[in-house]
Amino acid sequence: MLDTDNTALVIIDVQGKLAQIMYQRDELFSQLQVMVKGAQLMKLPIIWVEQIPDKLGTTIPELQNLLTDQSPIAKNTFSACGNHKFQAALEASQCSNIMVVGIEAHICVYQTAMDLHLAGHHVEVVTDAVSSRHPANKQLALDKMALAGIKMTSTEMALFELQRVAEGDQFKQLLSIIK
Repeated sequence: MLDTDNTALVIIDVQGKLAQIMYQRDELFSQLQVMVKGAQLMKLPIIWVEQIPDKLGTTIPELQNLLTDQSPIAKNTFSACGNHKFQAALEASQCSNIMVVGIEAHICVYQTAMDLHLAGHHVEVVTDAVSSRHPANKQLALDKMALAGIKMTSTEMALFELQRVAEGDQFKQLLSIIK
């Protein structure tokens, strides 16, 4: 199970014009914002990557505006695990549970999740916070990852699993983020 002491959020490549043409873009952007706010509320490490930002553009403002206290890690590999700065950030987080969000589900999300899983991490893909341009590619990626043993979750499921109890100030703040 996910826990706040050992879980990190990894945000994959939610950038530029590519992000604008994702399947169910508005729902994706909304769930991504909820995940980031929830992770921040619970003080989870957030590792944020961008695929060749000089060509694909920077992360969408809806996320950049929430992540003002950190900078993205630029990468040119489809899997973030192929980037030494990402590996260093992951190691520094000391987390073995990794929640993965972003785009595209069948390319960078898939390859990153698979590499994390093969490296021994407990990986959960947040299904309503990942997408691809075509819904069939998203579904294929989710199916293939699940068959490989990667767990699937949703924004609310993950955040309430991390929250554990329905009381206190953090719970009230979480409810206001989700609504």
